[in-house]
Amino acid sequence: MIKFVVGGQIEKQNIANLIKKIGGEQVEVEIKSDIQAANDIKTGKADYYVGACHTGGGGALSMAIALLTRDKCATLSMPGKRPKESEIVEAVGENKVAFGFTGDHYENVIPILIREILKK
Repeated sequence: MIKFVVGGQIEKQNIANLIKKIGGEQVEVEIKSDIQAANDIKTGKADYYVGACHTGGGGALSMAIALLTRDKCATLSMPGKRPKESEIVEAVGENKVAFGFTGDHYENVIPILIREILKK
């Protein structure tokens, strides 16, 4: 069972629903505040953090970067920069555990991200 925590500022419920829909019985998903979600990753209570905001890296990842370091985090999209499958695959391959993106890209990011994580 892979445990995801959803932080960030927007689209939390939609992101959680999509993770559960794609991952089914292989995933567990909880919505939390940014600091709680990042802390769950740091303490091993969860495996992956995902979050969305309007910039893809600020409100989506600021607490994760602060608690986990930038080396464990990846911004997968920003305004004007759509998510690229190759960058998502690369981030998962580099063992990143926290992922941020803009709220309008969650439907593009989540299917690729979950597919790649489930492959591991």
